[in-house]
Amino acid sequence: MTNSRIPFTRVLGAFALAAITAVAAPSHAHAQNLKGTTLRVAVVTDMTNFDPMQFSVVNFHLIKNLYDSLIEYTPDGKAVPSLATEWSIGEGNKSVRVTLRKGVVFHSGAPLTSADVAATLKKASDPVKGKNVYATMGIVQDWTTPDEQTIVINFKAPVPERQILDLLQFTMPIEAAGIETVETKPAGTGAYMLAGRAVGQSVTLKANPKYWREGEPVSPDIHFTVFSDDAAASAALESGATDIIYGGGARSAVRLRDAGFTVTRGPGPLVQVFRINATRPPFNNEKFRQAFNYLMDRDGILRVGYAGLGEPVALPWAPASPAFDPAYLKEFAYNPVKAKALLAESGLSKQEMSNWKLLVYGTDQSSVVISQIVQSTLADVGIDIKLEVMEGSEYVKAQLAGEYQATFGGVGNVQKFPSRVATNSIYRTRDNPVLKEPHPFPEYVAAIERVNTTYGSEKEVKAAYDNLNRVLVKSSFAIPTNSYDVGVIVSSSKLGGFTPDIDNLFVARTIGLKN
Repeated sequence: MTNSRIPFTRVLGAFALAAITAVAAPSHAHAQNLKGTTLRVAVVTDMTNFDPMQFSVVNFHLIKNLYDSLIEYTPDGKAVPSLATEWSIGEGNKSVRVTLRKGVVFHSGAPLTSADVAATLKKASDPVKGKNVYATMGIVQDWTTPDEQTIVINFKAPVPERQILDLLQFTMPIEAAGIETVETKPAGTGAYMLAGRAVGQSVTLKANPKYWREGEPVSPDIHFTVFSDDAAASAALESGATDIIYGGGARSAVRLRDAGFTVTRGPGPLVQVFRINATRPPFNNEKFRQAFNYLMDRDGILRVGYAGLGEPVALPWAPASPAFDPAYLKEFAYNPVKAKALLAESGLSKQEMSNWKLLVYGTDQSSVVISQIVQSTLADVGIDIKLEVMEGSEYVKAQLAGEYQATFGGVGNVQKFPSRVATNSIYRTRDNPVLKEPHPFPEYVAAIERVNTTYGSEKEVKAAYDNLNRVLVKSSFAIPTNSYDVGVIVSSSKLGGFTPDIDNLFVARTIGLKN
Protein backbone atom coordinates (compact mmCIF):
# COMPACT_ATOMS: atom_id res chain seq x y z
CA MET A 1 0.00 0.00 0.00
CA THR A 2 1.42 3.37 -1.04
CA ASN A 3 0.50 6.58 0.72
CA SER A 4 1.50 9.78 -1.04
CA ARG A 5 1.09 11.63 2.22
CA ILE A 6 0.04 10.49 5.70
CA PRO A 7 -1.12 13.45 7.81
CA PHE A 8 0.91 13.94 10.93
CA THR A 9 0.84 16.76 13.45
CA ARG A 10 4.25 17.42 14.91
CA VAL A 11 3.18 18.44 18.40
CA LEU A 12 5.79 16.25 20.02
CA GLY A 13 5.24 17.33 23.58
CA ALA A 14 1.74 15.90 23.54
CA PHE A 15 3.19 12.41 23.35
CA ALA A 16 5.37 12.58 26.45
CA LEU A 17 4.46 9.44 28.41
CA ALA A 18 5.48 7.96 31.71
CA ALA A 19 8.52 5.70 31.81
CA ILE A 20 8.24 2.02 32.63
CA THR A 21 10.18 0.66 35.56
CA ALA A 22 12.09 -2.51 34.77
CA VAL A 23 10.99 -5.52 36.78
CA ALA A 24 13.86 -7.45 38.31
CA ALA A 25 13.75 -11.11 37.32
CA PRO A 26 15.10 -13.97 39.46
CA SER A 27 17.93 -16.14 38.22
CA HIS A 28 16.04 -19.30 39.21
CA ALA A 29 12.32 -19.89 39.00
CA HIS A 30 12.46 -22.38 41.89
CA ALA A 31 13.14 -19.53 44.31
CA GLN A 32 9.64 -18.18 43.66
CA ASN A 33 7.89 -21.53 44.20
CA LEU A 34 6.00 -21.24 40.94
CA LYS A 35 3.36 -23.60 39.56
CA GLY A 36 3.13 -24.71 35.96
CA THR A 37 0.33 -23.50 33.70
CA THR A 38 -0.42 -23.20 30.03
CA LEU A 39 1.25 -19.95 28.98
CA ARG A 40 -0.99 -18.05 26.57
CA VAL A 41 1.23 -15.56 24.77
CA ALA A 42 0.14 -12.89 22.30
CA VAL A 43 2.53 -11.79 19.55
CA VAL A 44 1.81 -9.24 16.84
CA THR A 45 3.73 -10.79 13.94
CA ASP A 46 3.94 -14.32 12.62
CA MET A 47 7.28 -16.15 12.61
CA THR A 48 9.29 -16.74 9.45
CA ASN A 49 10.84 -20.15 10.17
CA PHE A 50 12.40 -22.30 12.92
CA ASP A 51 16.04 -21.74 11.99
CA PRO A 52 17.87 -20.12 14.95
CA MET A 53 20.22 -18.46 12.46
CA GLN A 54 17.22 -16.48 11.19
CA PHE A 55 17.86 -14.06 14.04
CA SER A 56 14.97 -11.74 13.17
CA VAL A 57 12.72 -9.97 15.66
CA VAL A 58 9.69 -11.88 14.39
CA ASN A 59 11.33 -15.11 15.62
CA PHE A 60 12.47 -13.82 19.02
CA HIS A 61 9.58 -15.48 20.88
CA LEU A 62 10.67 -18.93 19.67
CA ILE A 63 14.46 -19.08 19.42
CA LYS A 64 15.47 -19.47 23.07
CA ASN A 65 12.58 -21.83 23.77
CA LEU A 66 13.55 -24.27 21.01
CA TYR A 67 17.34 -23.87 21.25
CA ASP A 68 20.12 -23.34 23.78
CA SER A 69 23.38 -21.42 23.24
CA LEU A 70 26.85 -22.73 24.00
CA ILE A 71 27.15 -20.03 26.68
CA GLU A 72 24.86 -17.33 28.01
CA TYR A 73 25.35 -13.82 29.33
CA THR A 74 23.93 -12.53 32.58
CA PRO A 75 22.05 -9.21 32.26
CA ASP A 76 25.27 -7.35 33.09
CA GLY A 77 27.24 -9.19 30.39
CA LYS A 78 29.05 -11.90 32.41
CA ALA A 79 29.59 -15.14 30.50
CA VAL A 80 28.10 -18.25 32.15
CA PRO A 81 27.95 -21.93 31.07
CA SER A 82 25.04 -23.34 29.10
CA LEU A 83 25.56 -26.20 26.61
CA ALA A 84 29.27 -25.58 27.09
CA THR A 85 30.48 -26.29 30.62
CA GLU A 86 34.00 -25.00 30.00
CA TRP A 87 35.90 -22.97 27.44
CA SER A 88 39.53 -21.93 27.29
CA ILE A 89 41.09 -19.40 24.93
CA GLY A 90 44.29 -20.59 23.31
CA GLU A 91 47.69 -18.92 23.17
CA GLY A 92 47.66 -15.62 21.32
CA ASN A 93 43.84 -15.58 21.22
CA LYS A 94 43.92 -17.66 18.05
CA SER A 95 41.58 -20.43 19.19
CA VAL A 96 39.03 -21.50 21.79
CA ARG A 97 38.54 -25.00 23.17
CA VAL A 98 34.94 -25.80 24.18
CA THR A 99 33.79 -28.69 26.38
CA LEU A 100 30.17 -29.74 25.83
CA ARG A 101 27.78 -30.66 28.62
CA LYS A 102 27.20 -34.39 28.96
CA GLY A 103 23.71 -35.87 28.98
CA VAL A 104 22.08 -33.26 26.71
CA VAL A 105 19.78 -34.60 24.00
CA PHE A 106 18.05 -33.02 21.03
CA HIS A 107 14.28 -33.08 20.66
CA SER A 108 14.69 -36.19 18.50
CA GLY A 109 16.34 -37.99 21.43
CA ALA A 110 19.81 -38.01 19.81
CA PRO A 111 22.68 -36.90 22.08
CA LEU A 112 24.42 -33.56 21.57
CA THR A 113 27.98 -34.12 20.31
CA SER A 114 30.78 -32.07 18.86
CA ALA A 115 29.73 -33.31 15.40
CA ASP A 116 26.47 -31.38 15.76
CA VAL A 117 28.32 -28.20 16.74
CA ALA A 118 30.66 -28.70 13.78
CA ALA A 119 27.70 -29.09 11.43
CA THR A 120 26.15 -25.95 12.92
CA LEU A 121 29.37 -24.00 12.34
CA LYS A 122 29.53 -25.26 8.76
CA LYS A 123 26.00 -23.98 8.14
CA ALA A 124 26.82 -20.67 9.81
CA SER A 125 29.87 -20.18 7.58
CA ASP A 126 27.77 -20.42 4.41
CA PRO A 127 26.80 -16.91 3.18
CA VAL A 128 23.27 -18.08 2.33
CA LYS A 129 22.53 -20.77 4.90
CA GLY A 130 24.27 -18.86 7.70
CA LYS A 131 21.81 -15.96 7.50
CA ASN A 132 22.26 -13.59 10.46
CA VAL A 133 25.08 -15.69 11.96
CA TYR A 134 27.24 -15.64 8.85
CA ALA A 135 28.91 -12.31 9.61
CA THR A 136 29.89 -13.50 13.10
CA MET A 137 31.72 -16.44 11.51
CA GLY A 138 34.03 -14.07 9.65
CA ILE A 139 36.71 -14.51 12.32
CA VAL A 140 36.70 -18.33 12.09
CA GLN A 141 39.35 -20.21 10.10
CA ASP A 142 38.27 -23.78 10.81
CA TRP A 143 37.47 -26.20 13.65
CA THR A 144 38.35 -29.68 14.87
CA THR A 145 36.56 -32.24 17.05
CA PRO A 146 39.11 -34.11 19.20
CA ASP A 147 36.31 -36.14 20.77
CA GLU A 148 32.51 -36.18 21.08
CA GLN A 149 32.48 -33.64 23.90
CA THR A 150 35.14 -31.25 22.61
CA ILE A 151 35.37 -28.80 19.74
CA VAL A 152 38.28 -26.46 19.02
CA ILE A 153 37.53 -23.36 16.96
CA ASN A 154 40.52 -21.76 15.24
CA PHE A 155 40.58 -18.11 14.19
CA LYS A 156 42.14 -16.41 11.18
CA ALA A 157 44.00 -13.97 13.42
CA PRO A 158 44.16 -13.06 17.12
CA VAL A 159 40.65 -12.22 18.34
CA PRO A 160 39.64 -10.11 21.36
CA GLU A 161 38.22 -12.21 24.20
CA ARG A 162 34.79 -10.56 24.20
CA GLN A 163 34.40 -11.23 20.50
CA ILE A 164 35.14 -14.92 21.13
CA LEU A 165 32.53 -15.04 23.88
CA ASP A 166 29.99 -13.37 21.60
CA LEU A 167 30.58 -16.10 19.02
CA LEU A 168 29.92 -18.82 21.61
CA GLN A 169 26.81 -17.02 22.88
CA PHE A 170 25.50 -16.66 19.34
CA THR A 171 26.10 -20.34 18.49
CA MET A 172 22.96 -22.43 19.07
CA PRO A 173 23.63 -26.06 18.11
CA ILE A 174 21.30 -27.62 15.55
CA GLU A 175 21.17 -31.40 15.30
CA ALA A 176 23.29 -32.37 12.30
CA ALA A 177 20.59 -34.69 10.98
CA GLY A 178 18.03 -31.87 11.07
CA ILE A 179 19.96 -29.02 9.47
CA GLU A 180 18.48 -29.41 5.98
CA THR A 181 14.90 -29.25 7.31
CA VAL A 182 15.39 -26.83 10.18
CA GLU A 183 13.33 -24.05 8.61
CA THR A 184 10.16 -26.14 8.86
CA LYS A 185 11.09 -28.52 11.69
CA PRO A 186 13.07 -27.28 14.71
CA ALA A 187 16.07 -29.40 15.70
CA GLY A 188 17.31 -28.00 18.98
CA THR A 189 17.92 -28.94 22.62
CA GLY A 190 15.59 -26.29 24.07
CA ALA A 191 13.17 -26.49 26.96
CA TYR A 192 10.21 -26.73 24.56
CA MET A 193 9.40 -28.73 21.45
CA LEU A 194 7.11 -27.92 18.55
CA ALA A 195 3.57 -29.26 19.04
CA GLY A 196 1.82 -27.52 16.16
CA ARG A 197 1.56 -24.47 13.95
CA ALA A 198 -1.26 -22.76 12.09
CA VAL A 199 0.41 -20.41 9.60
CA GLY A 200 -0.44 -16.81 10.33
CA GLN A 201 -2.43 -17.77 13.41
CA SER A 202 -0.55 -19.64 16.12
CA VAL A 203 2.37 -21.78 17.27
CA THR A 204 2.09 -24.29 20.12
CA LEU A 205 5.06 -25.67 22.06
CA LYS A 206 5.15 -28.47 24.61
CA ALA A 207 7.67 -29.13 27.37
CA ASN A 208 10.76 -31.13 26.49
CA PRO A 209 10.56 -34.12 28.89
CA LYS A 210 14.33 -34.72 28.68
CA TYR A 211 15.45 -31.13 29.18
CA TRP A 212 18.81 -30.86 30.91
CA ARG A 213 18.10 -27.98 33.31
CA GLU A 214 16.72 -29.46 36.52
CA GLY A 215 13.16 -28.39 37.33
CA GLU A 216 12.65 -26.64 33.99
CA PRO A 217 10.55 -25.86 32.14
CA VAL A 218 8.12 -24.87 34.88
CA SER A 219 5.05 -24.74 32.62
CA PRO A 220 3.96 -27.68 30.43
CA ASP A 221 3.12 -25.80 27.25
CA ILE A 222 3.01 -22.45 25.48
CA HIS A 223 0.39 -21.27 23.03
CA PHE A 224 1.47 -18.30 20.93
CA THR A 225 -1.38 -16.49 19.16
CA VAL A 226 -0.67 -14.04 16.33
CA PHE A 227 -2.79 -10.91 16.64
CA SER A 228 -3.44 -8.44 13.86
CA ASP A 229 -1.97 -5.53 15.83
CA ASP A 230 -0.92 -4.27 19.24
CA ALA A 231 -4.41 -3.00 20.07
CA ALA A 232 -5.96 -6.42 19.47
CA ALA A 233 -3.31 -8.11 21.62
CA SER A 234 -3.89 -5.57 24.41
CA ALA A 235 -7.64 -6.19 24.31
CA ALA A 236 -7.03 -9.93 24.61
CA LEU A 237 -4.84 -9.42 27.68
CA GLU A 238 -7.37 -7.13 29.32
CA SER A 239 -10.21 -9.56 28.67
CA GLY A 240 -8.27 -12.50 30.11
CA ALA A 241 -8.04 -14.30 26.76
CA THR A 242 -4.25 -14.25 26.98
CA ASP A 243 -1.74 -14.00 29.84
CA ILE A 244 1.26 -12.35 28.20
CA ILE A 245 2.02 -9.94 25.37
CA TYR A 246 5.54 -10.25 24.01
CA GLY A 247 6.95 -7.58 21.74
CA GLY A 248 4.10 -5.09 21.92
CA GLY A 249 4.49 -1.35 21.65
CA ALA A 250 5.85 0.93 24.36
CA ARG A 251 2.82 3.18 24.51
CA SER A 252 0.47 0.24 24.97
CA ALA A 253 2.78 -1.13 27.66
CA VAL A 254 2.57 2.15 29.59
CA ARG A 255 -1.22 2.13 29.45
CA LEU A 256 -1.46 -1.52 30.51
CA ARG A 257 0.98 -0.97 33.36
CA ASP A 258 -1.24 1.80 34.64
CA ALA A 259 -4.17 -0.61 34.45
CA GLY A 260 -2.44 -3.04 36.83
CA PHE A 261 -0.51 -5.36 34.53
CA THR A 262 3.17 -6.16 35.03
CA VAL A 263 5.72 -4.80 32.57
CA THR A 264 9.14 -6.46 32.24
CA ARG A 265 11.93 -4.83 30.26
CA GLY A 266 15.07 -6.75 29.34
CA PRO A 267 18.72 -5.66 29.27
CA GLY A 268 19.20 -5.89 25.49
CA PRO A 269 17.93 -2.89 23.52
CA LEU A 270 17.92 -2.53 19.78
CA VAL A 271 18.96 0.59 17.91
CA GLN A 272 16.52 1.95 15.37
CA VAL A 273 18.29 2.69 12.10
CA PHE A 274 17.19 4.55 9.00
CA ARG A 275 18.55 2.05 6.47
CA ILE A 276 19.61 3.40 3.10
CA ASN A 277 20.11 1.42 -0.08
CA ALA A 278 23.07 3.42 -1.33
CA THR A 279 23.08 1.57 -4.66
CA ARG A 280 19.85 3.25 -5.77
CA PRO A 281 19.23 6.89 -6.67
CA PRO A 282 18.98 9.40 -5.13
CA PHE A 283 20.85 7.65 -2.30
CA ASN A 284 23.88 6.86 -4.44
CA ASN A 285 24.74 10.54 -3.89
CA GLU A 286 26.99 10.89 -0.82
CA LYS A 287 26.00 14.46 0.10
CA PHE A 288 22.31 13.55 -0.13
CA ARG A 289 22.84 10.63 2.26
CA GLN A 290 24.92 12.71 4.67
CA ALA A 291 22.13 15.27 4.95
CA PHE A 292 20.04 12.65 6.73
CA ASN A 293 22.42 12.77 9.70
CA TYR A 294 20.86 16.18 10.40
CA LEU A 295 17.30 15.40 9.26
CA MET A 296 16.52 12.96 12.07
CA ASP A 297 14.58 14.55 14.92
CA ARG A 298 15.86 11.92 17.32
CA ASP A 299 14.21 13.31 20.46
CA GLY A 300 10.86 13.48 18.70
CA ILE A 301 11.22 10.00 17.23
CA LEU A 302 12.01 8.53 20.65
CA ARG A 303 9.23 10.39 22.42
CA VAL A 304 6.51 9.76 19.86
CA GLY A 305 7.50 6.33 18.61
CA TYR A 306 8.71 4.71 21.81
CA ALA A 307 7.11 6.58 24.72
CA GLY A 308 10.53 7.92 25.65
CA LEU A 309 11.85 4.45 26.50
CA GLY A 310 15.42 4.49 25.27
CA GLU A 311 18.15 6.96 24.36
CA PRO A 312 18.71 9.15 21.29
CA VAL A 313 21.80 7.93 19.43
CA ALA A 314 23.69 9.01 16.31
CA LEU A 315 25.74 5.79 16.15
CA PRO A 316 24.57 2.15 16.09
CA TRP A 317 25.51 1.50 19.71
CA ALA A 318 23.56 1.46 22.94
CA PRO A 319 25.14 3.62 25.66
CA ALA A 320 26.64 0.51 27.28
CA SER A 321 28.73 -0.31 24.19
CA PRO A 322 32.49 0.41 24.37
CA ALA A 323 32.18 2.19 21.01
CA PHE A 324 29.44 4.58 22.17
CA ASP A 325 30.45 8.22 21.90
CA PRO A 326 27.96 10.86 23.15
CA ALA A 327 29.80 13.62 21.27
CA TYR A 328 28.31 12.38 17.99
CA LEU A 329 24.79 13.03 19.24
CA LYS A 330 25.65 16.69 19.71
CA GLU A 331 27.56 16.94 16.44
CA PHE A 332 24.73 15.42 14.43
CA ALA A 333 21.77 16.90 16.26
CA TYR A 334 18.63 17.76 14.27
CA ASN A 335 19.67 20.73 12.14
CA PRO A 336 17.65 21.56 8.99
CA VAL A 337 20.06 24.39 8.10
CA LYS A 338 23.05 22.03 7.85
CA ALA A 339 20.87 19.48 6.07
CA LYS A 340 19.81 22.02 3.44
CA ALA A 341 23.45 22.97 2.83
CA LEU A 342 24.35 19.34 2.12
CA LEU A 343 21.27 18.91 -0.07
CA ALA A 344 22.42 21.91 -2.10
CA GLU A 345 25.92 20.42 -2.39
CA SER A 346 24.42 17.20 -3.72
CA GLY A 347 23.51 18.94 -6.97
CA LEU A 348 20.20 17.06 -7.14
CA SER A 349 17.02 18.75 -8.25
CA LYS A 350 13.93 18.81 -6.02
CA GLN A 351 12.33 16.22 -8.29
CA GLU A 352 15.36 13.92 -8.04
CA MET A 353 15.45 14.29 -4.23
CA SER A 354 11.75 13.42 -4.00
CA ASN A 355 11.75 10.49 -6.40
CA TRP A 356 11.77 7.65 -3.87
CA LYS A 357 9.58 5.75 -1.43
CA LEU A 358 10.13 5.03 2.25
CA LEU A 359 9.32 1.38 2.95
CA VAL A 360 7.24 1.10 6.15
CA TYR A 361 6.66 -1.89 8.41
CA GLY A 362 2.91 -1.48 8.70
CA THR A 363 2.53 -4.18 11.34
CA ASP A 364 4.61 -2.17 13.81
CA GLN A 365 2.90 0.98 15.09
CA SER A 366 6.17 2.63 16.10
CA SER A 367 7.64 2.16 12.62
CA VAL A 368 4.57 3.75 11.07
CA VAL A 369 4.69 6.75 13.40
CA ILE A 370 8.41 7.47 13.02
CA SER A 371 8.12 7.11 9.25
CA GLN A 372 5.40 9.76 9.35
CA ILE A 373 7.74 12.01 11.34
CA VAL A 374 10.45 11.66 8.71
CA GLN A 375 7.97 12.25 5.90
CA SER A 376 6.87 15.49 7.60
CA THR A 377 10.46 16.57 8.32
CA LEU A 378 11.46 16.05 4.70
CA ALA A 379 8.48 18.07 3.52
CA ASP A 380 9.76 20.96 5.63
CA VAL A 381 12.98 21.04 3.55
CA GLY A 382 11.17 20.66 0.24
CA ILE A 383 11.37 16.86 -0.24
CA ASP A 384 8.00 15.17 -0.81
CA ILE A 385 8.12 11.40 -0.57
CA LYS A 386 5.66 8.53 -0.50
CA LEU A 387 5.33 5.82 2.15
CA GLU A 388 5.21 2.23 0.88
CA VAL A 389 3.46 0.22 3.61
CA MET A 390 3.94 -3.56 3.82
CA GLU A 391 2.70 -5.95 6.48
CA GLY A 392 4.32 -8.86 8.34
CA SER A 393 6.41 -11.34 6.39
CA GLU A 394 6.02 -9.36 3.16
CA TYR A 395 7.92 -6.47 4.73
CA VAL A 396 10.54 -8.72 6.36
CA LYS A 397 11.27 -10.38 3.01
CA ALA A 398 11.69 -7.01 1.28
CA GLN A 399 13.89 -5.63 4.06
CA LEU A 400 16.23 -8.62 4.25
CA ALA A 401 16.59 -8.71 0.46
CA GLY A 402 17.35 -4.98 0.22
CA GLU A 403 14.29 -4.36 -1.96
CA TYR A 404 13.86 -0.75 -0.89
CA GLN A 405 15.39 2.69 -1.21
CA ALA A 406 15.10 3.49 2.49
CA THR A 407 13.38 1.97 5.52
CA PHE A 408 13.53 1.90 9.30
CA GLY A 409 14.75 -1.28 10.94
CA GLY A 410 16.15 -2.15 14.34
CA VAL A 411 19.63 -3.66 14.70
CA GLY A 412 20.74 -5.90 17.55
CA ASN A 413 23.94 -6.85 19.37
CA VAL A 414 24.52 -3.15 20.00
CA GLN A 415 25.72 -3.65 23.59
CA LYS A 416 28.23 -6.37 22.67
CA PHE A 417 31.55 -6.31 20.88
CA PRO A 418 31.25 -3.41 18.38
CA SER A 419 31.87 -5.35 15.18
CA ARG A 420 28.91 -7.59 16.05
CA VAL A 421 26.87 -4.85 14.40
CA ALA A 422 27.97 -6.51 11.15
CA THR A 423 25.62 -9.42 11.90
CA ASN A 424 22.78 -7.15 10.78
CA SER A 425 21.96 -7.15 7.07
CA ILE A 426 22.59 -3.46 6.36
CA TYR A 427 25.94 -3.56 8.21
CA ARG A 428 27.31 -6.77 6.70
CA THR A 429 30.83 -6.47 5.31
CA ARG A 430 30.44 -9.50 3.05
CA ASP A 431 27.48 -10.71 1.00
CA ASN A 432 25.50 -7.66 2.06
CA PRO A 433 21.93 -8.26 0.78
CA VAL A 434 21.28 -4.51 0.49
CA LEU A 435 24.56 -3.02 -0.71
CA LYS A 436 25.57 -6.15 -2.69
CA GLU A 437 29.07 -7.09 -3.91
CA PRO A 438 31.60 -5.64 -4.19
CA HIS A 439 30.86 -3.70 -1.03
CA PRO A 440 30.55 -0.03 -2.06
CA PHE A 441 32.22 1.23 1.12
CA PRO A 442 35.68 -0.36 1.43
CA GLU A 443 36.62 2.10 4.19
CA TYR A 444 33.83 0.65 6.32
CA VAL A 445 34.93 -2.93 5.62
CA ALA A 446 38.49 -1.99 6.62
CA ALA A 447 37.24 -0.23 9.77
CA ILE A 448 35.35 -3.33 10.91
CA GLU A 449 38.44 -5.46 10.23
CA ARG A 450 40.56 -3.05 12.27
CA VAL A 451 38.20 -3.35 15.24
CA ASN A 452 38.21 -7.14 14.88
CA THR A 453 42.00 -7.35 15.06
CA THR A 454 42.85 -4.63 17.58
CA TYR A 455 43.30 -5.55 21.21
CA GLY A 456 45.86 -4.70 23.82
CA SER A 457 46.36 -1.08 24.79
CA GLU A 458 43.28 0.98 25.59
CA LYS A 459 44.55 3.75 23.32
CA GLU A 460 44.77 1.47 20.27
CA VAL A 461 41.35 -0.03 20.91
CA LYS A 462 39.73 3.38 21.28
CA ALA A 463 41.42 4.60 18.11
CA ALA A 464 39.88 1.64 16.22
CA TYR A 465 36.42 2.48 17.57
CA ASP A 466 36.85 6.17 16.76
CA ASN A 467 37.87 5.33 13.21
CA LEU A 468 34.83 3.09 12.73
CA ASN A 469 32.50 5.79 14.05
CA ARG A 470 33.89 8.44 11.71
CA VAL A 471 33.61 6.10 8.73
CA LEU A 472 29.99 5.33 9.62
CA VAL A 473 28.87 8.96 9.59
CA LYS A 474 30.84 9.71 6.43
CA SER A 475 29.44 6.80 4.44
CA SER A 476 25.92 7.36 5.87
CA PHE A 477 24.35 4.21 4.47
CA ALA A 478 22.60 3.80 7.81
CA ILE A 479 21.46 6.62 10.11
CA PRO A 480 20.77 5.56 13.74
CA THR A 481 18.09 7.45 15.66
CA ASN A 482 17.53 5.86 19.08
CA SER A 483 17.83 2.78 21.24
CA TYR A 484 14.56 1.10 22.15
CA ASP A 485 13.21 -1.91 23.96
CA VAL A 486 12.37 -4.94 21.88
CA GLY A 487 10.59 -7.82 23.49
CA VAL A 488 8.84 -5.82 26.18
CA ILE A 489 6.71 -8.26 28.19
CA VAL A 490 3.33 -7.24 29.56
CA SER A 491 1.75 -9.92 31.72
CA SER A 492 -0.86 -10.82 34.26
CA SER A 493 0.30 -10.08 37.80
CA LYS A 494 -0.37 -13.75 38.59
CA LEU A 495 2.73 -14.82 36.62
CA GLY A 496 6.34 -14.71 37.77
CA GLY A 497 9.79 -16.09 36.99
CA PHE A 498 10.67 -13.96 33.97
CA THR A 499 14.31 -14.45 32.97
CA PRO A 500 16.11 -11.49 31.38
CA ASP A 501 17.95 -12.32 28.16
CA ILE A 502 20.88 -10.22 26.89
CA ASP A 503 19.17 -10.01 23.47
CA ASN A 504 15.67 -9.60 24.95
CA LEU A 505 14.52 -12.91 23.51
CA PHE A 506 11.51 -14.51 25.20
CA VAL A 507 12.60 -17.19 27.69
CA ALA A 508 9.61 -19.19 28.91
CA ARG A 509 11.22 -22.09 30.77
CA THR A 510 11.22 -20.27 34.14
CA ILE A 511 7.73 -18.75 33.95
CA GLY A 512 4.83 -20.03 36.05
CA LEU A 513 1.97 -19.07 38.31
CA LYS A 514 2.82 -17.44 41.62
CA ASN A 515 1.58 -19.35 44.66
